[in-house]
Amino acid sequence: MQLNLPFESLYIIYALQEAGFEAYLVGGAVRDLVLKQEGIKDFDFATNAKPEEIQNIFPESFYENQFGTVSITHEKLLNQILNKDLSLPKQNLYKRLLDEEKKIFEKNQKGKIINLKEAKKIHHSLKNKALASKKILDKKIFRTSLPPFEITTFRNDGDYADHRRPDSVVWGKKISDDLNRRDFTINAMAIEINNKYLNKIFKQNKNIQERYQLEANNWQLIDQYQGFKDLKNKLIRTVADPDQRFAEDALRMLRAIRLAVQLNMKLEKETYLSIQKNKDLLRFVSFERIGAEMIKILASDHPANGIKLLDETGLLNYIIPELKLGKKMDQPGHHTTDVWVHSLDALEACPSSDPIVRLATLLHDVGKPETYVEKDKEITFYNHEVLGSRIASKIAKRLRLSKKDVQRIFILVRYHMFYYQPKHSDASVRRFIKKVGLENIDNILDLREGDRLGSGAKKTSWRLEEFKERIIEQLNQPMDLSDLEINGQTLIKELKLKPSPIIGQILNELLEKVLQNPEINKKGTLINEAKKILKKGKK
Repeated sequence: MQLNLPFESLYIIYALQEAGFEAYLVGGAVRDLVLKQEGIKDFDFATNAKPEEIQNIFPESFYENQFGTVSITHEKLLNQILNKDLSLPKQNLYKRLLDEEKKIFEKNQKGKIINLKEAKKIHHSLKNKALASKKILDKKIFRTSLPPFEITTFRNDGDYADHRRPDSVVWGKKISDDLNRRDFTINAMAIEINNKYLNKIFKQNKNIQERYQLEANNWQLIDQYQGFKDLKNKLIRTVADPDQRFAEDALRMLRAIRLAVQLNMKLEKETYLSIQKNKDLLRFVSFERIGAEMIKILASDHPANGIKLLDETGLLNYIIPELKLGKKMDQPGHHTTDVWVHSLDALEACPSSDPIVRLATLLHDVGKPETYVEKDKEITFYNHEVLGSRIASKIAKRLRLSKKDVQRIFILVRYHMFYYQPKHSDASVRRFIKKVGLENIDNILDLREGDRLGSGAKKTSWRLEEFKERIIEQLNQPMDLSDLEINGQTLIKELKLKPSPIIGQILNELLEKVLQNPEINKKGTLINEAKKILKKGKK
């Protein structure tokens, strides 16, 4: 099997080996390389070098913990490589990830209702909203996060009294010591790179390539816990006894489910049963960490499966117990399932890849249990969206989401019951846009699509499609005289004219020209055009 690795990861191993230490690539990067996944940005290393020795090798690194992990940023690593008189390639790990982020963003923007870059003329009442939305969208384009490279000394962990972190660590001597303490077999593999191969790259050739294709004779997989076999069998299994592993760090239970849905794998039976048995240990984990894992579950290709696993194992009782109130709660009309199943089906059908939109979709009917009324065999949930938005906001705060994301979830749940009829005026369409926010229009339409599909309906309707067209119209208003860069007073002053009907005639002709060619809508150009119109009219 071949490996494709960025030069940055190879250099870290090379530098440690050059200083006389063992060095291995470990953790999730090894797993993802074996799976041939793209876009790997988390690179972790294990070595027998002590933290102070690692810092001697990487002077601009930082050590801010007691667990033997030294970190160095991508920028500082590149500076160190340059100081070794090596020539860097034009492309590097950060630039590659940035390019990939841009491609994904641009792909997601295609087919969106709200595309401010292509908007011709936004209705004046929406201009402030449009400017705010554009700033939000622009911030997403040129930004990506690249975690620092982490280099950790081989270690053995002591007891875990707080069920999160070891009370003490002892430096290990072998890579096997380090792999023995890891959570799951698929994360307990290591890659050793041939030293001669690294010397050939960094000693004999000063021009570094962006990436290197390693043949089987240039690297070795260390896999004492059969992680490769579990990857092939699509099983998440703990290293050693699952009860012990989850007692050490209770977050591992949530991480097991996250990995299962991210990698489309199953929990091995003993691991699954152990999570059910130890579910109450989750109370020792901060909601910041729980929230971060939940966002990753929601961002996966199988978010509904993740929520089902959380429910089956009992973890959901601690994270979002409000969702379970929808079980066996029937719904009227076109709905064919209870509130619980509908929420999961809506989540699975939601076309947005944004985990915040997916969370709002999961929670869109969370207010139904408390507004349930059955009278004369008729079920109603009056104002469930109003109460639901408050409950959803509370859940978002519990998961320690940002204020901006809490507000997004509140808005999406609060207005997900929007209603449209052809008789609605343009003003009412604009009022809806203002309430929801231009930046949230596509999100609420994605939620509506998930809601419809999750209830057994078609993904859209003629009313919904017409409503989309009406929204687009507000971004592509026809130009009028007020949009010209000059007005009647300008013509009177520049052309020395007196107020008369000729002023209006000239402005109307200029507007026709601008409609055909918007680029001429400049003061100087329009005055020259006005002179030509005036001269032509005198003939």
